[in-house]
Amino acid sequence: MMCSIKKILATLFLIGFIGNTLKAQISPPGLGDANTALWTAFGVKRQLDSLGKKQALSYIAIGRKSSPDNDNLLSKQAILVINHEVYHSFAPHQQYSYALSYRRQPQYESSAPYEKESTEQEFRIYGRYAYTFDLGKKWKLKNTVRQEFRKFFAADFSKVEEDFQLRTRIKSQLTYNLSPTNNQKLALSAEALFSMSHLNDPDPQWTSFGYREMRIAAYYMFTIPHSPFTVDVGYMNDLIRDSRSIHHGGVHYLAADIIWNIPYHKN
Repeated sequence: MMCSIKKILATLFLIGFIGNTLKAQISPPGLGDANTALWTAFGVKRQLDSLGKKQALSYIAIGRKSSPDNDNLLSKQAILVINHEVYHSFAPHQQYSYALSYRRQPQYESSAPYEKESTEQEFRIYGRYAYTFDLGKKWKLKNTVRQEFRKFFAADFSKVEEDFQLRTRIKSQLTYNLSPTNNQKLALSAEALFSMSHLNDPDPQWTSFGYREMRIAAYYMFTIPHSPFTVDVGYMNDLIRDSRSIHHGGVHYLAADIIWNIPYHKN
């Protein structure tokens, strides 16, 4: 599995160096400790004004993952996500967005046979600020800061061990325009996540604010010819601090999403 993933990364990297708006892929969320994972999403992106400065992206997505003792990325249901985000490019190179999200995530036992023991719900709100640098005709560098508030519940809305969390995410993404044919692009990104949590158990308390994980990703993006759909396919490596998976190179994700782009229509 590791050899296959390395070949995929090498191929994507070489394509970028062989071969105008920035298309945002629907990046995978963290799915916890595992060896491999699969993330698939379907989104609808709408232009909200005639100038193309305001957009809304709504999507539904599912994730699956392996058990800690195998590499079968379809082994277990990992997450269901419903997300809605509004973007506003308010100045040259600058953009902000805000979003609401609902996530439903099964929890599994930490020892074999890793059976499901509960289901956790999450309600999330977040805001994001991004600044994009044009690095010549084909390169763009987008730096993003994202602040999240995450509230957790059990399936019956009772309390769980983690009450809520404040999380800060800092991301840099380098995009290369491969070809104007089908609007092909290659994106390489790195994102660091820092957080602090308020716990319900064993006693109400705050954890310290600190670094939790790093996510490194490579994506190939293109438009389906003669259609309103864009497709993003890629790989992500999630390096979770103090996890079992970090000793084996992190959690390895394969990801794909399709986005239906709807142009602005005046009412």
